[in-house]
Amino acid sequence: MDVQEQDNPDLQTVADLVKEIKFAMLTTEEPDGTLRSRPMSTMQMEANGDLWFFTSLSSPKIDEAEQHRQVNLSYARIDKQDYVSISGFSEVVRDKAKMAQLWTPWIKPWFPDGLDDPDLVLLRVRITEAEYWDAPGSMVKRLYGLAKGIVTGDTSGLGDNGKVRLQT
Repeated sequence: MDVQEQDNPDLQTVADLVKEIKFAMLTTEEPDGTLRSRPMSTMQMEANGDLWFFTSLSSPKIDEAEQHRQVNLSYARIDKQDYVSISGFSEVVRDKAKMAQLWTPWIKPWFPDGLDDPDLVLLRVRITEAEYWDAPGSMVKRLYGLAKGIVTGDTSGLGDNGKVRLQT
C-alpha cells in the first residue's frame, strides 16, 4: 500500500494510522436507507488525502455509492486500540493508468483477467472529515494510562483523539 506524506499536516496522523491498519470497513447507504458495511483493502492514500480501492463494477456497493455518494470508512487496530473514522464522497473511476499504478498480485484472485477484467474499477473516496483515536504504543503504557485515569480522572495517558475537517 502506498501512503504518501500529506499536503495537509492535520491529516498526517490519519495517514499514519491508515498505513498501519490497511483494511477499512466501507459503509454505504442502500436505497431504503439501510447502512451496509464491507471490508476493503486500501491501495493508496494520496498526498491530498484521496483514498483508493479496487472493486467490482457489478458489486452492489457501486450502485449504493453512486446513489448516495457520501460514505464512511472505519479502520480499527484492536490490539493497539487505534481507530479511524473517515467521512467522504465516493467516485467510481475507470482509469487504466491508475489501475496499473495500484495493481498488485494480491488482487488477482478476485480479478483473474487482471487489468483487462471488464468488471474491475477503482473507488476513490475524497475525505471531508476524519476522526482518530491513537493509543500509546505499548501495552504497559496503555495500562498505566488506564490506571492513571481510574485513580485521578486524567485520561491524557490513554492516547490522542483528533478531528480533521477538510474544505470541500
